[in-house]
Amino acid sequence: LHKKFDEENGANSAPQVQTKTTMTSNENNKNNGTTASNTTQPPSLFCSIGSPETSLSNETVQQKVNEFLSALGPRRDVLILPPDFTRFHSQAGMITRFVSEYYNFTKPENPTTSTANTAAAAASSSPSPPASVPKLQIIPALGTHAPMTHSQIDLMFGKELASKTNDPDVENPFVVHNWRDDVVTIGYAPATMVSEATYGMVHEPWPAQLNKLVWERRKDNHDASSSDLPPLVLSIGQVVPHEVMGMANFNKNLFVGVGGVEAINLSHFIGAVHGMEKLMGRGQNPLRSILNYASETFLQTNLDLWYILTVMGTNDKTGEVEMKGLYIGRDEECYNLACDLSLKVNFNLLEKSPKKMVVYLNEEYHSTWLGNKSIYRTRMAIDDGGELVVLAPSVEMFGEDGHIDELIRKVGYVGTPKIMEEMGKDEDL
Repeated sequence: LHKKFDEENGANSAPQVQTKTTMTSNENNKNNGTTASNTTQPPSLFCSIGSPETSLSNETVQQKVNEFLSALGPRRDVLILPPDFTRFHSQAGMITRFVSEYYNFTKPENPTTSTANTAAAAASSSPSPPASVPKLQIIPALGTHAPMTHSQIDLMFGKELASKTNDPDVENPFVVHNWRDDVVTIGYAPATMVSEATYGMVHEPWPAQLNKLVWERRKDNHDASSSDLPPLVLSIGQVVPHEVMGMANFNKNLFVGVGGVEAINLSHFIGAVHGMEKLMGRGQNPLRSILNYASETFLQTNLDLWYILTVMGTNDKTGEVEMKGLYIGRDEECYNLACDLSLKVNFNLLEKSPKKMVVYLNEEYHSTWLGNKSIYRTRMAIDDGGELVVLAPSVEMFGEDGHIDELIRKVGYVGTPKIMEEMGKDEDL
């Protein structure tokens, strides 16, 4: 990003996020008059740790996750929604593994770490992990992306979870999300919100869609007379600048990651029409407001849904990616705090616009659908008339989805005016 970001969009349109005082989970519990060990309903913001200088160890992350799960109480049904392999560096795979190990669904892959955390838990008088193993399912939030391969699951989630994908004696915990067929519409955001976000170009309600397995976990499907707590839904992922949503994750993980074709297509179109430069890095924007409306109206009241959000950054000395922040909560507060930190660690502010930029796309990027991030994330910085060189050895297709790939091949990358013109002629487009 370059300072022309503010010049072109106006100083008043700079990214706005809600800044909160960062506190540990224990400090937050004290402020709410509770402790993590004596309630099955933790405070809405359970954990908020992070700064540009922070480097969270795996042991610390696992300890915080264990404390959080202990505070929730025992569950018989746990559904985890992590990102797919395109967010490999989010550490969501590691956190998913920690959740699985806590519930004894898989044995620890690092016994030393597990022993250390057990000792830490005993020292803080935290409840012991549950004796019974709950039903545990994992739906990677693919959105429009291709399903994960076994090797990708192994790399991201560990060998213990990966081994269950081809074990004939156990049910495969991984479920492939089909954004065309596996969804249900749970409600609508008003057409007025869509019209505002698209400058009046689209005036229709936005459908809130979810994978059916997620919606089946709603509280009214749970036997209230049972002593068991309702199904637990954990949405895990990284908050990072995003070209469509402004900032990735939070309720995007549900309404897009495990959403349906109508909702995803319309949300992407809204983002494109609104303008990616007006969205990138802004935690609050018209498109996010649509998702927040649907989240507050339909998800918070119907699901026992919690978010575990990470902020990742690069260590200035080693060049390695490390966890700068960890936020656990059930509403917008933990997302806003993560956005605030992401703005500080995931943006490179340049004093001068480069005439030439070179982007290398690693093996995560196998389509132009994903690889175009090399354009989205540099074009606010590169000089007018400048040159962008993209090195993309793994790109082998246009669309992640077969039908989208066909449409891109049919129409091509021809710019917004031409695409809008073609939309009037091609119903499929």
